[in-house]
Amino acid sequence: MVERTLIILKPDCVQRRLVGRIIQRFEDKGLVLAGMKLMRIMPELAERHYAPHKGKPFFPGLIEYITSGPVVVMVLAGARAIAVCRKLMGKTFGFEAEPGSIRGDFGISMTYNLVHGSDSPESAAGEIALYFTPGELLDFTTADADWLGRPNEV
Repeated sequence: MVERTLIILKPDCVQRRLVGRIIQRFEDKGLVLAGMKLMRIMPELAERHYAPHKGKPFFPGLIEYITSGPVVVMVLAGARAIAVCRKLMGKTFGFEAEPGSIRGDFGISMTYNLVHGSDSPESAAGEIALYFTPGELLDFTTADADWLGRPNEV
């Protein structure tokens, strides 16, 4: 079954010029880009995205961080995309993340953690809808789909 997930390469990732290296990790694993854009998240959108955390002590800092600079927002597709992406990202805080994961290799901060990924099919559906219209997402077959053991259509 093909699954879609939202990934945000956060302001620290963009500022550190790690975008290409991190996208490459997702693609190397066999995931496919279904949509992508460079944008700046405005506070209103950030508050909607992080609404489940409203009222928590870290909420204001989270909103300030995600709106502090450009981000790359993308939808990745593939078999078990959500679990695969979360494993590739590593634990939330870079100093706890395993070497080989994105956060384990590129992060050490408790504040700046480089990347966001949806944590469930329900959150993925809601988060994708915040950033993309259905017409902005593409379905296509990749030439290597059979070789990667994934369904042909993404």
